[in-house]
Amino acid sequence: MKHTALTLLLMLMASTAQAACYADYKAKRDDPLKLHYGVIELSDDACDDHETAHRQISDRLAGNGWSLLKVQSIFDDTGLEERKESAGKFFLRF
Repeated sequence: MKHTALTLLLMLMASTAQAACYADYKAKRDDPLKLHYGVIELSDDACDDHETAHRQISDRLAGNGWSLLKVQSIFDDTGLEERKESAGKFFLRF
């Protein structure tokens, strides 16, 4: 009985757990012009919806005075390390 309950609990946890997702993007700030490339963590609802991801990133950047230029890609945590150096101080900043 304990074994069955534990198995069910583990199955439930596995089905509700989702892997984190991230996006890399390009942004700008005017007067004077500044550009940056960054990596940002997305909420679960933005992982499979490019439009939601774009809106979410744009809103977060705008709150810090940046304008989103382009969402490069959406990826899981396996793509984080290869982008870390390129993103520099904008790696998971927003």
